[in-house]
Amino acid sequence: MTRFILIFLLCVAILFPLDLIEPVERHFIVPFTGLLADISVWLIQLFDADATATGNIIRSASNGFAISIERGCNGLEAVIILVSAIIAFPAPWRYRVLGIGLGFLAIQALNLVRIISLFYLGQWSRLWFEWFHLYLWQALIVLDALVVFLVWLRYMPRRPRAASIPTPA
Repeated sequence: MTRFILIFLLCVAILFPLDLIEPVERHFIVPFTGLLADISVWLIQLFDADATATGNIIRSASNGFAISIERGCNGLEAVIILVSAIIAFPAPWRYRVLGIGLGFLAIQALNLVRIISLFYLGQWSRLWFEWFHLYLWQALIVLDALVVFLVWLRYMPRRPRAASIPTPA
């Protein structure tokens, strides 16, 4: 357990600052966040042709309300926590890579629900938008990372136990 905690903390200590480096921001974070906005608008437009995306901003054409997907709203912090936990756990690398890939998709799928719900909540009530944005969704995204990690642990193959030697009667 100590080994897991130390490796987890080391990964977090490396990945979170890496997330703040300007070239990473420019070449990965900003384009990824813009892609989230585009995917969100594509999903919204399946039911409501009123939304547009420009960079990381999603805007309603009918009432002008807009949300901006900023750092901390793109789900990457929860992904960093998940990646750190999976790397720290002793498992074959192919299962780690599978867990990271599927976990990334699971976190981002929930994050798309978060973005779209906040887009509509903000048009309905600024008070509810703030509460859901600052409290509920933040906790749910991190909880999603924990649930993905626990599911990954559950479905990871077990090591075979050594055969027990029968004792004479």
